[in-house]
Amino acid sequence: MTSLATDLERLGAEFWEWRDATSFRTSDDIPRVERPAGWLPRFDHAAVEEFRLALAGFGERWRTIGAAGLGALPVATQVDHRLIGAALARVHWELEVLRNWERDAVFLTSQVLGPWFDLLLPPPPFDARRQADLVRVLGAIPAGVEQALANLGRAGVATLARVAAADLRDIGVRLERSVAEVAPLTDATTAAGLRAAQPGASAALERYRAWLEASADQLGADVVVGRAAFTWYLRHVALVTHDPEELVRAAMQDYRRSVVGEAATRTRYREVPEAPLAASADSESAAEAAAEAEVRAFSEASGLLSQPSSLRHYRFAPTPAYLEPLAFLGVNDDLTSIRRVGEDATSYVPEPTADLPYFDAANARDPRLGIIHEGAHSQQLALSWAQPNPLRRHFIDSVANEGIAHYNEELMLTAGLFADAPHSQTIVHNFMRLRALRVVVDVNLATGEFSLPEAVDFFVRRVPMDVGTATEETSYYVATPGLAMSYLVGKHEVMRLVADAAVAAALDGAEFSLRDVHDAVWRNGNVPMSLLRWELLGDRGDVDVLDAAGPWWEAPPGRSPLATP
Repeated sequence: MTSLATDLERLGAEFWEWRDATSFRTSDDIPRVERPAGWLPRFDHAAVEEFRLALAGFGERWRTIGAAGLGALPVATQVDHRLIGAALARVHWELEVLRNWERDAVFLTSQVLGPWFDLLLPPPPFDARRQADLVRVLGAIPAGVEQALANLGRAGVATLARVAAADLRDIGVRLERSVAEVAPLTDATTAAGLRAAQPGASAALERYRAWLEASADQLGADVVVGRAAFTWYLRHVALVTHDPEELVRAAMQDYRRSVVGEAATRTRYREVPEAPLAASADSESAAEAAAEAEVRAFSEASGLLSQPSSLRHYRFAPTPAYLEPLAFLGVNDDLTSIRRVGEDATSYVPEPTADLPYFDAANARDPRLGIIHEGAHSQQLALSWAQPNPLRRHFIDSVANEGIAHYNEELMLTAGLFADAPHSQTIVHNFMRLRALRVVVDVNLATGEFSLPEAVDFFVRRVPMDVGTATEETSYYVATPGLAMSYLVGKHEVMRLVADAAVAAALDGAEFSLRDVHDAVWRNGNVPMSLLRWELLGDRGDVDVLDAAGPWWEAPPGRSPLATP
């Protein structure tokens, strides 16, 4: 290994160690990371200034490596350098452009209460470290509330404050229930510590909710990132070459295609009764375990994706009583982590009822509908975490990860996984409709064409979906431009790469293996497709378009962390 490549590997190791310790808590499951013992999120102004200084230091080192003859090294090494650059650009995006740490009450609820939720996600037993962290996190809630109030009083946004207040209805009692349910699973000292800390934590959260309700009308208007900043994100964080308007046009084409596909399937099987809901969460979980084995066997036998026996499983489980009161705080699953890559992933499901939310209702009728998306995440993450290159084991942006999972949905539908389940075919078409509409919502929120209520109404009418799920999704997307679009935009990127690989093989008279291409994409599932095209196909056309946008640090939205040399 050259000294330059060694410097790059060292920079990556140090950056990702810093990132795991300092990144904000997220309610999404894909960027979720295992934190150091005793970790608490920091979102005060002094901490953000520290993060800015650290970003500048990492950025200078990254830029020095790029200017020292990197172009003479293998393409794979150049891809690794660009990956770190995209990760650095994401830190700038979060700190300087989105600024959710001071604007977004939903985000701040996530920082204050989310760490408690995250510690509950891995299945029992609760080891000594996790028990100590539960006490620490619960005891830190009052101080976290005070910091959140200080941030919002200075820069808070009214719309998201109202959403957060609604999320926190009866939060004191809900937290009390969560603590009461988990305490018996801990030792006597921990249980006593939890019981002592809970009243103060509940009171602080109720004070936070009351402040949000009373103050929302006095807070600021929604902050729109704008087209220019959103395009900067596309070029430098997501590494996507298309303009926002192109993404919307492509999404509307997919939307129309999915509507026709759904209508055709629904019409053809109009006399076939819908599959019943599972009788219970336990029976749904048992059915999912059998279905997961079926999906893996189907993928292997069909030559679609390798399924080594060492690859961990994806399992459903009934939602624990200690998790249920706080389920709004994030995706209710445990996809494990780099350090726990050999452990099975767990997705928690509620008891089946007639009024289940959108995705839960689909899973309760056919667990394969969850397996083909969240199960694809589970496999992609495990394969990426286990790959030999440590620089490719970390989340960069959702376009690659969500694109793979959404691509897998359509792949399984096309390959015939649901030949025995007509209504599941209809639901997959509806999933595609939802993901297409997410692009429209995402871009229009980012550019100011949609307000949050308008985006919620758009989802409810066009998917259609329940108001609760639509509000939950939209309130998260409004503060995280680029996430909602990632499913379809990423799917199109994967389809383009796979199609071009197939055509190139045909033109060369070479044998084409769909399995081999998929294995490479899943193994490199954190790598944007624009870079993977360069490495796998020798096509740097996308890279040239990205380079034409200039270096990420040269003229970013917000203040640049690096001075121009």
